[in-house]
Amino acid sequence: MNESRIPRIRQRLQESLNPLQLDIEDQSPMHIGHAGAEGGGHFHLTIVSERFSGKPPLARHRMVYEALGDLMKTDIHAVSIKAFAPEEIDQND
Repeated sequence: MNESRIPRIRQRLQESLNPLQLDIEDQSPMHIGHAGAEGGGHFHLTIVSERFSGKPPLARHRMVYEALGDLMKTDIHAVSIKAFAPEEIDQND
């Protein structure tokens, strides 16, 4: 079921934030049996976007939640976010 969610999540984030890097990890199997886990998946996002430049972490998270929109009510139960501006990424990694 979550296999179809990842492309929808990716599309929303790409359209809204035009990321230079976007990694989406489905962590739902680690949460099987947890209260509320039946309605949506658990995901971890690592996203690098120029739109995050000069913005504090809370503003970046709000931008991600806004981009995901109604998916937060239907497809996503929980999401952890690592959001970076390009200048914060070590280019030597």
